[in-house]
Amino acid sequence: MSASFTTDRAVRIMAGSFVLLSLALGVEASPLFVAKNFLWLTAFVGANLLQSGFTRFCPAETIMVKLGMKKSDGVSCGN
Repeated sequence: MSASFTTDRAVRIMAGSFVLLSLALGVEASPLFVAKNFLWLTAFVGANLLQSGFTRFCPAETIMVKLGMKKSDGVSCGN
């Protein structure tokens, strides 16, 4: 990880990965389809990003900081 890799970038990467994975597993047209219930994960990630845009509180960022990752400068959950 480079010095510029902060919680801001990590949260964006994590959220994007969860959305793409849950869509791949939850959309019937996908070759990786398992069950439509995976779409709830997509909704959860979107709702969390939305609330963090208003409240500036991001549980994922809090966990990453506790694990020792460098916090971004005043930006929370990629917003």
